[in-house]
This record gives sequence, C-alpha cells and structure tokens, in this order.
Amino acid sequence: MLSRDENHILTQTDQGTPMGDVMRRYWLPALLSEEIPNADCPPVRVKLLGEKLVAFRDTGGRIGLLDEFCPHRLASLFLGRNEEHGLRCVFHGWKFDVAGNCLDMMNEPPDSDFKDKMWTKSYPTVEAGGVVWAYLGPEDRIPPPPNFEWTQVQATHRHVSKNRQECNWLQGLEGGVDTAHAPILHRAITANTDRAGIAVNSNFVVGSAPALEVDTTDYGYRYVGVRALGEKGNYVRAYHYVMPFHQFRPRQAAGYQGQPAKPHVAGHMWVPMDDENCMIYNFIYSFGEEPITEEEWQEIERGYGRGPQDILPDFRTKGNIGNDWLIDRQAQRTETFTGIEGINAQDVAVQESMGPIVDRTRENLTRSDMAIVAARRMLLEASRTVADGGDPPGVGTSYYNVRAIESVVPIGVEWRDALMPDMYPKS
Repeated sequence: MLSRDENHILTQTDQGTPMGDVMRRYWLPALLSEEIPNADCPPVRVKLLGEKLVAFRDTGGRIGLLDEFCPHRLASLFLGRNEEHGLRCVFHGWKFDVAGNCLDMMNEPPDSDFKDKMWTKSYPTVEAGGVVWAYLGPEDRIPPPPNFEWTQVQATHRHVSKNRQECNWLQGLEGGVDTAHAPILHRAITANTDRAGIAVNSNFVVGSAPALEVDTTDYGYRYVGVRALGEKGNYVRAYHYVMPFHQFRPRQAAGYQGQPAKPHVAGHMWVPMDDENCMIYNFIYSFGEEPITEEEWQEIERGYGRGPQDILPDFRTKGNIGNDWLIDRQAQRTETFTGIEGINAQDVAVQESMGPIVDRTRENLTRSDMAIVAARRMLLEASRTVADGGDPPGVGTSYYNVRAIESVVPIGVEWRDALMPDMYPKS
C-alpha cells in the first residue's frame, strides 16, 4: 500500500513534478511514423506529459515537434501549412522550422528583423522501429537513442500499433507487469469458442498459481512467473521491465487460440498523455528468420481487440468506458471469463474501471503483486535520484539486449541457468 503522497508522486507527470522530471529523462514515443508518412504531409497533434504539441515532417523528411500554439497570438499550428522546410501558421503567416526557429513573418514589413529574435519551443526527435520518439528533458542529459531490439529488426519482422487508454499511465504499467492476472482475466472457459482467450488446456491455465521472482537490473528488472506442471516440470514465463514504462513479454506460442508457434516477443509502452490518459504503444517482433506477415499481424490485433475495426479516429477503442467496454454477459457465462472481446481490451477495461487515478491507499497487495511493488519502489527511488541531480535507471544502453522468453523447465533445473542466455542473447 502506498501513502497518498507517494501515489501523487507516481501519477503526476506535468512539467515540474517529480515523476514528470523522471519521464523527461527518457526518449518517449510521441507518434507512429505512419501518422506523418510523407514530406510536407499534414501535421499531427501530440500530447505528452501534459504538453500540447504538433508534429510534422518537413520538405527534407526531418521531423519537428513544436509547441502546438504559435508564439504570436497562440493560434494552433495544427492548422498550419506544412511547406518548403517549415510549418507556417495560417493566422499571420509566421513560419517555423523543425528546430523552432522562425523563418518568416508574412505580417511584418520587409525591413523587420523581428523573425531573427523569435522562436518556439521544439523537442529533439528520432525515428526507430516505426515510431517517432521525442526527448523533453535537459539538453545536457540527452540519452543514447532508443535502440530496443524490436526497433532494430527488419521492418518485415515487426509491427507496432497504438491505442488510447482513459486512465493514468501507472494503471496500465501495473497491469502489464502483473503476470498473475493473465490466466484468470484472459481465459476462455470452453474449448468451443472462437473468441479470443487463453485456451483451457494451456500451461497458463493448468499450471499452479505463479511463484514470482524479481531480479533488479540497471535498466529496471527481469521477472518470472513459475507455474508448477507436476511431472512435466515448471512453466516459466520470463519478462523484462525497462524504465520507465516498457514491458517485454514472450508471446504465448501455443496458448492463444489460432496463433502460430514462432519465436516472437511482444510488449507495450504506457506513455502518459496527461494524468488521466495514456497512449499504449503495442509491438511484436520476430527474432527468428521468418517474418510476421500482414495477415498474421491483423489476426493478432483482432485477437487483442485493437484491430482496425476496433479503433476510433482518436485511437480510443470502440469498446470503452462510455459503453461498458461492450461486455457480453452471455459470452461471459458460456465462452470467456470476462465477456469482453479481445485480450488487451480486457486489460484496458479493468484498468479504466478503477477510475482515472486509482487510490492506492485502499489496496491490499499479496505475494503475486511483487513486480508491481518493485516497479513502484524503483520509480520512487528514481524521482529522488533525479531530484538530487543524478541519472535514473535505464538511460544507458543495457536494455538494447533484452528478450522475453518462456519455456517448460525440467524439475530440479534452475530457471536462470536454463533461460538467462536466451534472455540476453547478444551478451
């Protein structure tokens, strides 16, 4: 259980807050590359850590991330003209490049040099893995680029999507690192269903409740759920938590209905838009020789409840808090544990159902919540470290080489001996 002050520290990310200062020390997903696919295409609104921004790709292909509001009269640059290496405000024609420099002022006389004295806030960006990442922190503390393994594989071997969640970012993260809920919340209750769910005969469901183990690292921690399968051994799912909001998980090879057995890793990033909304970036990649086809990706997205047919223009899902996540009580009685269609749609539903910012002073945690407790402690410690002028965990490059793994480990074999080489394959 957290104190009220600790809960406030962890959930508030505006500029000048302790957790906001921590978040601003990392590269943050700002939008998908496909949202600004071409030079001089329309700009896109972005909201990060409470800041309203606008992103655009200029004539040369460079990406700018600027304060949404023109510094002249504060009209929105989302309305702007993306033209000739800059974004021009439609109100009075002030034009800015990707670095925020003012290039031109259509409302000023030719002899005016006022444009040379004017600029707007801009943030550095990089593209990696089909995502545009932004850095909102101090210039002298900019970290190495976000070269996660999934960003470095061929484009044919990865896919990434995003959807909006209407609650605080920490609720999403804590749901992600909670391995105990998966065979309960996500289970199918019959083999005779086409609905997405963990199969009744999977290791997830037939195994015991998990014994959780957490090992702290310099990027966050690795953690496993060990489920006893009797004489078959122990079913071990090994994950990574990378500060501040990344989770890597093995993709169940045979448990989710209709999914092929390939060497995949999946994960999420719960990026704060503001204190009551976050954007979930979902990725999956193959570290084997076979690519992930578009057909496979669409099947995966449908199974998770975030396929094209499930997403609204603002990246909210059609099943949302306003319509009780489209819960089907008949399906809940006869097919799936929740009656909510889609694995991640179920996650979003329970996390949003807690309210915009959950009151953690009322919780009663158990041993299966060890990973959640570890994340909270790490984030609180990071807030103290940054306040004292230090660097938080995970701003280096050690996370470049992490991979989530699952396996049935024979009785008497230590999971670290069996799986650690595959969890850090390039060490």
